[in-house]
Amino acid sequence: MALHRKVDKPDDPDVDINPLYVQEAGHEVPMHTMPSRGMLPSTALQVVRDELTLDGNPRLNLATFVTTWMEPQAEVLITECLGKNMIDKDEYPQTAELESRCVSILANLWHARTGSEATGCSTTGSSEACMLGGMALLWRWLARGNTGQPNLVMGANVQVCWDKFCRYWRIEPRKVPLEPGRLHLTGPEAVARCDENTIGVVAILGSTLDGSYEPVAGISHELDNLAAGGGPDVPIHVDAASGGFIAPFLHPELVWDFRVPRVASINASGHKYGLVYPGVGWVVWRDSQALPEDLVFKVNYLGGQLPTFALNFSRSGAQVAAQYYNFLRLGFEGYRRVQQACQDVALHLSSEIAGMGQFELLTDGSELPVFTFQLAADQAGYSVFDLSERLRTRGWLVPAYTLPDNLTGTAVMRIVVRNGFSRDLADVFLADLLRDSRALAAHPRAHTPLAPEPFRQGFAH
Repeated sequence: MALHRKVDKPDDPDVDINPLYVQEAGHEVPMHTMPSRGMLPSTALQVVRDELTLDGNPRLNLATFVTTWMEPQAEVLITECLGKNMIDKDEYPQTAELESRCVSILANLWHARTGSEATGCSTTGSSEACMLGGMALLWRWLARGNTGQPNLVMGANVQVCWDKFCRYWRIEPRKVPLEPGRLHLTGPEAVARCDENTIGVVAILGSTLDGSYEPVAGISHELDNLAAGGGPDVPIHVDAASGGFIAPFLHPELVWDFRVPRVASINASGHKYGLVYPGVGWVVWRDSQALPEDLVFKVNYLGGQLPTFALNFSRSGAQVAAQYYNFLRLGFEGYRRVQQACQDVALHLSSEIAGMGQFELLTDGSELPVFTFQLAADQAGYSVFDLSERLRTRGWLVPAYTLPDNLTGTAVMRIVVRNGFSRDLADVFLADLLRDSRALAAHPRAHTPLAPEPFRQGFAH
């Protein structure tokens, strides 16, 4: 007997909504409850697409660090791997192998000593990677027999995931306040807050606040002196969420990674300057001794005896495959060229903005391709919040915020240049910025100022 596949038709009693276009149906699409019956796939697609047109254009989003463009071939690979569960290494052994290769590539890129058995794993992003790095610091501190209240030393400019880590694991956050002319942590400030209960110091390679690098080698030198003088021997975790994929290519002479003996672990975001769509981060430890065995679990209910160390469990292997694709596709020289192009655009933008007269730079994009600027002291009648809001009318998403404690009176704007933001597009932005700033200055009463919000990082991590 022949089998006949049922074909949906507009008058099908199982379909409530007209497949041609939902607005013609005379039926409302439920927003907060599941519909009693389904709709055609093309109609469901149209319903969702209609609402998503209200989102901003990712390519014009100068706020996010997250990758907004990949090659079509990478997108095909991602689609093919979406159904593979990254945690199920027994069923998807080659995906697991690609993850292992990526860890090896990063360990080599970050100068782990040959034969050191550097170890690491992929994560859903740098926030999870930071949590894992922090947990390893805490467990190593506990293994030394310490019983006091553990603390973690860091600058006030850290990403919000470090606040979460300290709160979730009941660790005292010892934050170094910022000062005019010093927007990140330095060695003397870090050492002044270390004691026998300090589990580690977090150094940021590429602050999301202003794009600057913290001096990892300088912080380590001060900690060396502390230990040599009989003080505690404090390890460093480098949060290189962005800089881990920038410094090796644009600043190879900068010593910040495993060349610094005190650096125990490093994290980075594959979905930032690693050039992969959102969903992948990396954490690498100097060697197996830096990752306590107690933190690694072994499970066998997926088939085989599998080690796992992560806060998440099931997730797609697509982004790991895409990361390996980028490593093969671009190679060292390709990454260097992409990141150099980003920095060239950032320097062009910051130079032009500085020359407009209405603005003053805090940073210029010479470290990360990221910079911040504020209104010049003699500008009056509008704020960076007003300018940010006006730029949205053309689709530009440029964040405005106040700096952390001690500098809350300083309001800035930040621009992040990513792969795909061309020099031509940058010049369009500059023209819009100049026009909008002049319009606000000429009509200071024609707008409603927005109330400034305290600076909080983390929504692009």
